[in-house]
Amino acid sequence: MTLKTVGQRAIASIVSVAMGLGLTACGRDYTVGYVYATTAQSTAGLVNGYKVDYQQGSLVQLANSPIPSGGKNPVTVVASPDNLSIYVIHRDDSSVVHFLIGTDGKIYPQKTYNITGSFATDASIDAAGKFLYVTFTYQNTILPDGSLQQLYTPANPGPGGVTIFPINSDGSLGSPSTFNLGRNPVKITATSKNHFVYVIAQDSATTANLFGFSANTSNGMLTPLPGVTINPGNVPSTGFQSGVNAAGIIIDAAASHLYVTDSASNAVIGYSIAADGVPSLIATAKTDSAPAGMTIDMSGKYLYVASYSAGSINGYTFAANGAPVPSSVATSVQVGTGPTCLSIIGAPSTGSPTHAIYLYASNQLSNSVSGTQLSASDGSLRQIQNTPFTANLLPSCLVTVPAIPGR
Repeated sequence: MTLKTVGQRAIASIVSVAMGLGLTACGRDYTVGYVYATTAQSTAGLVNGYKVDYQQGSLVQLANSPIPSGGKNPVTVVASPDNLSIYVIHRDDSSVVHFLIGTDGKIYPQKTYNITGSFATDASIDAAGKFLYVTFTYQNTILPDGSLQQLYTPANPGPGGVTIFPINSDGSLGSPSTFNLGRNPVKITATSKNHFVYVIAQDSATTANLFGFSANTSNGMLTPLPGVTINPGNVPSTGFQSGVNAAGIIIDAAASHLYVTDSASNAVIGYSIAADGVPSLIATAKTDSAPAGMTIDMSGKYLYVASYSAGSINGYTFAANGAPVPSSVATSVQVGTGPTCLSIIGAPSTGSPTHAIYLYASNQLSNSVSGTQLSASDGSLRQIQNTPFTANLLPSCLVTVPAIPGR
């Protein structure tokens, strides 16, 4: 064997290993995905954009980050199922801004849309990517000239609702419709593959603040499930028992179980979902103080809860019936102050076993994003290098988006 042959084989081996690790000549292959965090400023909101390093999960702010969110006081951000768009929801000017995601992760504002009520609170996109659902605090009325006037206000409280936007193939939004709901809806999940939508409210007159609906697959409109009563005017509507102060909601990928956090009793509540969409309470588990947002890992084995007042993440596994069971290896993992939203990125969403799994938390009171590495074998969380990562003032939520080869 000649030296030349040995050298050629060595080079080929190095190239093969590099390709296996995703290390090609293209620099973006070093990026497993992107994190977008909104900051809740009442004057002009911002979006911090980061790229996720595939080796350690470290966050590096994108070159143009932060950029204006396009409205006042953004409360949440959601990504389209095709990972080509994000939508930023603004409370104070009741608007949605659509951004396209570039090949390098930078986001580009496209258009601003007004919701059909006042003071947006949350948003979710259905599993098919056809409809964007936005909850709002107060219903409006349509004047003869077609403009909207506030029907209810903080001085004259009343019920809220859901604005339903069709999503076009390019990510733009169509003309919205409205579904009137009960008082003070705060969170929504529309990701059920069985076309059910669930909303939680914080109406102090009742503890039945979990509402379920079936969604029309053609126009997105909602029909209350059996056991849900939506009353007009400034009176309570009733759904299913949700605890004292429902604060977060999530459905699993199989659409067989639903989870709600109760920030008053410091608990996460598990429900099984019947074929008709009706949730039945199965068990509760304790959390740290003031639980808020949640996420479930891609394997569906682990649930994580952000506890706002404790500055921690609580981990859970699932019993055979779907009940949340406190994790023995991620019972209470400290992050920043005031964590609100959680989001996960990594294998298998990237399709590469060489990429680890990372969980990120938006820390509203410490102006940062925390990063942890998630063990697929037992659900434990380990802080990644250089965490926490700097964000602008009062990050309200975040979302992760995987890098798409050839995007």
